[in-house]
Amino acid sequence: MSAVIFDWLAPLSLIFGGCCSNALTLEQLTSQYPDAGHLITFAQFLLVSLRGLPNLLSITYPHKSHGLLHYLPILHIKRPRIPLRAYIIQVILFLFVSILNNMAFAYKIPMPVHIIFRSGGLVVSMCLGWLVMGKRYTLTQVFSVLLVTAGVILTTYSASQTKSNSSPKSASASTPTTSLPHTDTLTYLTGIAILSLALLCSGFLGLAQDRMYAAYTRPGAPGADTKSKKNEEKVKAEGKEVSEKPQWQESMFYLHFLAMPMFWFVRQDLTSQLASVASGPQVQVNLVSPFTASASNFIVLPPVFPPSNSTTPPSQAPALGSLSVPMGLLALALTTVTSLICISGVHRLTSRVSSLTVTLVLTVRKAVSLIISVLFFPKEGQGDLGMMWAGAMLVGVGTVGYAVGGRRKEGGKVKKE
Repeated sequence: MSAVIFDWLAPLSLIFGGCCSNALTLEQLTSQYPDAGHLITFAQFLLVSLRGLPNLLSITYPHKSHGLLHYLPILHIKRPRIPLRAYIIQVILFLFVSILNNMAFAYKIPMPVHIIFRSGGLVVSMCLGWLVMGKRYTLTQVFSVLLVTAGVILTTYSASQTKSNSSPKSASASTPTTSLPHTDTLTYLTGIAILSLALLCSGFLGLAQDRMYAAYTRPGAPGADTKSKKNEEKVKAEGKEVSEKPQWQESMFYLHFLAMPMFWFVRQDLTSQLASVASGPQVQVNLVSPFTASASNFIVLPPVFPPSNSTTPPSQAPALGSLSVPMGLLALALTTVTSLICISGVHRLTSRVSSLTVTLVLTVRKAVSLIISVLFFPKEGQGDLGMMWAGAMLVGVGTVGYAVGGRRKEGGKVKKE
């Protein structure tokens, strides 16, 4: 029983703790530095690559050499179970989607709209699946996608309506809503266009991943066992070690690691954005030694629980100085770490439960992030909240309905067989 509870508690803690914290830290960072999209993407890709690299490293010894070289270990990355050429298109699309999503904050896209609008990927996935893959969908799924579409449109429009300033005398009256100025409207529409392009690329990324997993990893797919076995036999024939890590860890690593050289083309933006974040407001961090100096010139540890009746003042730990740390860099570090925690939690949950359960959990997570963002971090002129909540509800109901409709479709296929 305890093992089952832990299997559920671990991924849920990572998802609700990591993803919700990531939404908050990302909102705080982008509100101060809205143009730091490339820097945020680079930091996230770098941390995921560094985290996954040790799991795919292997140590070998050159047996053919003599002398001291015989004992020198050689580090190399294990050969993946899926050929790297299968990742090329995915890496380009994944990097493009990540950059576009982070760039959208520079065009006055509020975090609640960002959260809800990205749920519209369900609409793009369904349209591409029908047009490109020839998939068929149930009536429940089609109706659910229409609900999601209506919710995204409603939420997008709500953020373009700002509360007009009212005098204190008329504070009790209902506050009318006015449209954004022409310049702000163009900026906002540009951000919506960027998010729309990111959704389209994300849909094509999903198709590419489905084809790759169907060809190499999913059991029962035509030619899947043949391709995976041929690749492993080829690697073993070359005398190299094949990765034994779960497929999601391997894919997550290569999607981030192979994209790192592409940041060379935006190196000037990275430099300027890093300089902007580092030159912002700073916080003083006092560096205090955990040791205290006694009268006998011995270094001793301070008591953990000093006696309550002691009349002697507690010994002060020697100060080592203070360190000035830019608050922007702290926010960037927290955003990057929480992003890694969020990704790990989602992948762990995916490996344990069905896709329907994953969809339900992620929908609840987005709702929690939305509530925290709107209620605990309100912003002036953030739009029509009633319209935004209505759109969020439509998106949530539509997402759950789509997952339930897909589950019924799979159940019908099993009964027919």
